[in-house]
Amino acid sequence: MTCGRLPSAFSEFLRGTPGLYVREESHPRGCGAERRSITITVSVRPRSGRMPSPAEPGWCERMAGRFAQCDERTRTCGGVSHGCLRSVIVKLVVQVKLEPTPQQAAALEATLHACNEAATWVSEIAFERGEFKNFALRKHAYDAVKSRWNLGAQAAQHSIKKVCDAYTTLKANLRAGNLGRPGSRRYRKAAERPIVFRPRGAQPYDDRMLSWQIPDRTVSIWTTSGRVKNVAFTASPEQLATLALYRKGESDLLERDGMWFLNATCEVPEAPLNTDPVDFLGVDLGIVNIATTSDGEIMAGRELNRIRVRERGLKNTPSAKRRLKKRRRKEARRARDINHKIAKHVVAEAERTGRGIALEDLTGIRERVRLRKPQRATHSSWAFHQLGAFIAYKARRAGVPVVHVDPAYTSRTCAECGHVDKANRVSQAWFACRNCGFVDHADRNSSRNIRDRARELWRRGAQSTAPASPRTPSEWGWTQTQLHTQ
Repeated sequence: MTCGRLPSAFSEFLRGTPGLYVREESHPRGCGAERRSITITVSVRPRSGRMPSPAEPGWCERMAGRFAQCDERTRTCGGVSHGCLRSVIVKLVVQVKLEPTPQQAAALEATLHACNEAATWVSEIAFERGEFKNFALRKHAYDAVKSRWNLGAQAAQHSIKKVCDAYTTLKANLRAGNLGRPGSRRYRKAAERPIVFRPRGAQPYDDRMLSWQIPDRTVSIWTTSGRVKNVAFTASPEQLATLALYRKGESDLLERDGMWFLNATCEVPEAPLNTDPVDFLGVDLGIVNIATTSDGEIMAGRELNRIRVRERGLKNTPSAKRRLKKRRRKEARRARDINHKIAKHVVAEAERTGRGIALEDLTGIRERVRLRKPQRATHSSWAFHQLGAFIAYKARRAGVPVVHVDPAYTSRTCAECGHVDKANRVSQAWFACRNCGFVDHADRNSSRNIRDRARELWRRGAQSTAPASPRTPSEWGWTQTQLHTQ
């Protein structure tokens, strides 16, 4: 039987599993790129009895012995669906606020200081030796980290792994140009010196260092002075339910402005992807209007813009800087809350009408766009990436496909006749086509262009997230004799 497509991370593992025959293929995505997919065929003949079915709960454990848990409700093992063997997990982060006593807070602070000081030392060793792999770096640093900073085995390993992850991220940012051009001052500053960790930087914890008592709303957490029990935390009923059902993996301990938090990773099952949307809902992201849909709905950003205008009016004095520092997190929280509400509304509308969502690919827009000085603060504080990320993960949970399109000239193109002209944009708010005379709100016209581009991309399959139908063994050219004798 054929079992759909599999994430490439499992390819090598499956190749060594008896009865699983793996074939890889590529699908063109335009611009020379391609999407890799893996189709596997299951042919397992037991010596006696019936053939085991991949749809049975626990199949992964019996077949491979690699997946620890089997969720009978979703029929998934280790994030892989038995029926089609595709990823059905969305990773979410649930943040809860800790309420430690002064003694508990002191122990947590000392632990963060020790772990980050150790990580900075390991970073220097890694930079000097050019060793950035976890296993190789442990040989040089593990024993010293444990003895010098009084860290447990797990804390020492997490500190070393944190260094490796930081250099991996740095390498990716340098390669992507996020830290300037090669040879620039910013690039050299990042590349020519070891990474330094802040004394109160976040520290990862696994289940051997941290245990949750969710009904009591307390945690027991490892510190350098011993295990600290009954550390209270606050969470909403929805967060408690998510933690109880889906928490899996590491949690990060962090301190911010004298407050303590735990960021817990939760693996939430996603809904089946809608592979046949009836249409697309185009969404244009902006500053004056945060989001405008192709249905004509406009979500204005007056509240956020009013805050930014007021703060830009403050003089560059010590008192003004103190006020801005105090307000910056408040503005960030407010922007985050607004983005969550907008994303939830957009995804709910697309799900209700059976449509996909079309967004502009705004990657690198801050580097591409040249602005006057008065506009830079507003543009830099525009959380377009956050809103796009919120829409993407909420859509994935709901099974709504998301397509990112080329944003070039969406604001200058007429949604009726396709005429492109800079003069079509008569003002920030209005669009008037010089060719056909079509008049519309500028952002609504842009969202319609985004929708139309998504339709074309989905039709061509260039950047579609719709999975292809799995091939049968006969389509691969395998005979029944080959299936039973391989």
